[in-house]
Amino acid sequence: MNVHVLLKQTFDTEERIVLRDGRISEEGAKYVINPYDEYAVEEAIRIKEQHGGHVTVVSVGPERTAEALRTALAMGADEAVLIADDRIGGDEFAVSKVLAAYLVKQPCDLILGGCFSIDSGGGQVAVRVAERLGIPHVSAITKLTMRGGSAVAIRDAEGDAETVETSLPALFTAQQGLNEPRYPSLPGILKAKKKPLLQLNLDDLGLPAADIAPRTERVSISLPPARQAGRLIQGAPAEQAAELVRLLRVEAKII
Repeated sequence: MNVHVLLKQTFDTEERIVLRDGRISEEGAKYVINPYDEYAVEEAIRIKEQHGGHVTVVSVGPERTAEALRTALAMGADEAVLIADDRIGGDEFAVSKVLAAYLVKQPCDLILGGCFSIDSGGGQVAVRVAERLGIPHVSAITKLTMRGGSAVAIRDAEGDAETVETSLPALFTAQQGLNEPRYPSLPGILKAKKKPLLQLNLDDLGLPAADIAPRTERVSISLPPARQAGRLIQGAPAEQAAELVRLLRVEAKII
């Protein structure tokens, strides 16, 4: 079974994040595998251990993304592919088109990814890839069982659970609770140094830059306003209710 995992390198949310000129400063920032993608990597390795096969991790990003790919190789993936090109925009349209251009030429029985990335939270790339490849997709899964040429997934449905069965090839995105990702072992880290990590660009994919012009742009990022202290409303119940409505309308502007 050929399993591909879509992986993104994101900043570590446990580290201090500095905003400068409406953007996250990369100076001194620590980067890791997007946590939801880490569930996908672990699930791919477990499937390989149970059913055999080959696991390839694929990422679109800058040169530093190779570090995250090496971590996935140390966990147990077999090979990695980094598509790095300054002409690739950061929006979901561009990234999904680049990934699909690579994957359409690969033997894929199963594609896994995270349900969203913690830096943008769009949750669009994986499902866009599935649409471009013309294969089924199931989002936010918490359990995955392989059954020959099909797979059964349990997906998180806003606090409830849905069971979905689909034929392969198919794409699934991982939700928290799918598994517990392993830590790379020392032998795994040593082996990862010898595993193949292929680097490609748009020319290698035969994809003109004009075809992946971004459709969206992140203008800026800012911290939420400082939380104000609570206010105690005095008076009779009717007076308190009237004052509350006034504050919600005039100050909070939510009614």
